Amino acid sequence: MATRNQMMRRAALLSAALATVLTGGAVPASGAEPTPPGPATTRPLPAPDGTAPAPDGTAPAAGGTAPAPGTSPGAPDASPGGLTDSRGLLDPGAPDASADPAAPGSAGVPADQPSLVRGDPRDFGAHIFQGNAFDTCQAPSQATMRAWRKSSPFGAAGVYIGGRARACPKQRHLSPDWVRDVDQQGWKLLPVYVGSQAPCVIAKNKRKFRMSGKNPYGQGKREGLDAVRQAQHYGMGRSSAVYLDMEAYRYKNKSCADTTLRFIQGWNSAVRAQGYVAGFYSSANYGIAHLEKARAAGARGLPTAVWFARWKTRPSVDSERNLHPQAWQPHRRIHQHTGNVKRTYGGHTVHIDQNLVDAPVAVVG
Repeated sequence: MATRNQMMRRAALLSAALATVLTGGAVPASGAEPTPPGPATTRPLPAPDGTAPAPDGTAPAAGGTAPAPGTSPGAPDASPGGLTDSRGLLDPGAPDASADPAAPGSAGVPADQPSLVRGDPRDFGAHIFQGNAFDTCQAPSQATMRAWRKSSPFGAAGVYIGGRARACPKQRHLSPDWVRDVDQQGWKLLPVYVGSQAPCVIAKNKRKFRMSGKNPYGQGKREGLDAVRQAQHYGMGRSSAVYLDMEAYRYKNKSCADTTLRFIQGWNSAVRAQGYVAGFYSSANYGIAHLEKARAAGARGLPTAVWFARWKTRPSVDSERNLHPQAWQPHRRIHQHTGNVKRTYGGHTVHIDQNLVDAPVAVVG
């Protein structure tokens, strides 16, 4: 007859076995962040050449067509906020940072080898625009966009789709119908999300939107999910770029820099997990200089594309002094070279910033 201790041990073993069956054979490590079950957690492995597989699991050829816009049919609604999280958009040049703040590649924790964040984004489904673009706080009317399409030098437009720090939260014209119409006119769109700002943000009007220092990675993830939700609302499907707008901040303040980087890493992780391209906009001398410093230190979870503001200088995506010349190349850069100017085309005047683009855009349809 078994002793009392033997019986208790058998009961414990049976309980452990049952738990393993119920969790699909995987028991989370102690303290690890739990992951939702099902396809929402599935991230396809890259092909031998480093490219990401298509939604059906096959590896696309270089420059191949992007996955169909929208989420994968039949994928369960397993992600926070009601988004359908199918398979992530894998950028081999921008490996994600761990949710663990002590893991290599997290803020203040060097990784083994810095990534240059290189590779053609078209290899993993992004759509690229090369040429002149403008951005403006309030999306212009369809009539203005039509007139500018015929007579302006611009082929793309930055539109502010959301974020609690967005300067023009009440968009008079921006809607799903507007997006479809301007897309049919031939415009390419650069969606911008103005979320929480750095704790040491310089602009006084942005200080009320400063991020929390308690869990910036988690806050970044939540806002990244909201950014994708807004893009989906406007009809911008999978493989679309979404650019996080982080206004100038004093990145030499280490505590502030580490908090801000963790937020950015969380935001990028959430955006990529939904199958979108994570971009980042900031001043060349502040946010961009910070990301370059973090990249050189081996940080992970960096954006796929960078949009840097340096005004009153020759337009160039390749000559920014605060970026390593080989980093974020090719087709991963936007230079905002002129700001706060009025331009008139076809009888319509708009207050704009001007940009030179060689980077991913929205996928509409």
